[in-house]
Amino acid sequence: MTPDVGAQMRKGVVEYCVLGLLARGPMYGWELSERLIAEGLIASIGTLYPLLSRLRQSGWVRTFERPSASGPVRRYYELTDRGVQQLAQFRASWTPFARSVADLIADVPPMARTIAEGEA
Repeated sequence: MTPDVGAQMRKGVVEYCVLGLLARGPMYGWELSERLIAEGLIASIGTLYPLLSRLRQSGWVRTFERPSASGPVRRYYELTDRGVQQLAQFRASWTPFARSVADLIADVPPMARTIAEGEA
């Protein structure tokens, strides 16, 4: 896969991955970036902050500050009601979309797979 294809796929879903992480509970930026970097969804923490700013401007997330035992005050991000709604809409669309894409790019067409499985 060329880097451009992977980058385009990530661009389309990374904001919803952030919403999905925040649905589990508030997180601070560094925490979010570590998870997203580990999953290969962003390259660096510098990529995350503009995205978080857009999510905040859209009203999907809000921030609050909390003291840290190991350093300066941390800014936490959490979902708003609008963010919860957006994530629910994405979840409802994702599974059928991903299934369609998987079927279209599969080595064996789904119909042939169904016929072959029926003969086995």
